[in-house]
Amino acid sequence: MTKPVTLFMLDGLRPDAIAATKSPNLRALIARGSSTMHATSVMPSITLPCHTSIFHSVPPQRHGITANVFHPMARPLPGLFDVAHANGLKCMSIYNWEPLRDLARPEALWASFYVNTSYQADGDDIVAAEAIRLLQEHKPDFAFVYLGTIDTAGHAYGWMSNDYLAQIERVDAQLGLILAVLSEDGNVVVQADHGGHDRNHGTDVAEDMTIPWMACGPRIRRGHTITANVNLIDTAPTIARLLELTPPREWEGKPVDEICET
Repeated sequence: MTKPVTLFMLDGLRPDAIAATKSPNLRALIARGSSTMHATSVMPSITLPCHTSIFHSVPPQRHGITANVFHPMARPLPGLFDVAHANGLKCMSIYNWEPLRDLARPEALWASFYVNTSYQADGDDIVAAEAIRLLQEHKPDFAFVYLGTIDTAGHAYGWMSNDYLAQIERVDAQLGLILAVLSEDGNVVVQADHGGHDRNHGTDVAEDMTIPWMACGPRIRRGHTITANVNLIDTAPTIARLLELTPPREWEGKPVDEICET
């Protein structure tokens, strides 16, 4: 029987910020699972290009989205939601930044919740409350939960500023509330899409391109530091493996096999 997978996106979370904050839930995930603080984003390191790469396992040079504006691909390829849906899995997306609505083709999602709160300090509190309700009530096979306020704090106050770090701690608390209601036999992947420097991101500097990537579950190695080079295009193939799905041949990423015990 397929074990459920929940993908959490903490937009704009720099890996060095985890060590600089009191983030007990992120630290617990690292201790209980496999992780790297040296995964890489794609160029341009901007939210929509990054997410399109995450869900379609190709770089922006292939999917063609290089700004936070969606347009159809010249050469369409299936994304993670589409592959899971085609195999009869129940998929759910919960988010607070509207351009992410285009990550799935029509009818691939069993449920979708959007609220325009990524630009307010309590915006992820609202997303978390709805995620808890939906995940408990409907128990999807694959769920995507996007928390956008860390990125907003970075733009407003600067990456690694006190206010940015405080927002990470607030979001970590909400992450913990959601994790508490997930099935014990499920798998969790938590990552960022990009980092940031000063009050911006989108360049190829290390502060923008380096992201945390972690996974936890009953058959994922505990307390393991990933030695392989991980790029965000590897997320979809890794989740496909956890869901026992065959990745499309067009995908360019590879599953992070190192995290699996068997």
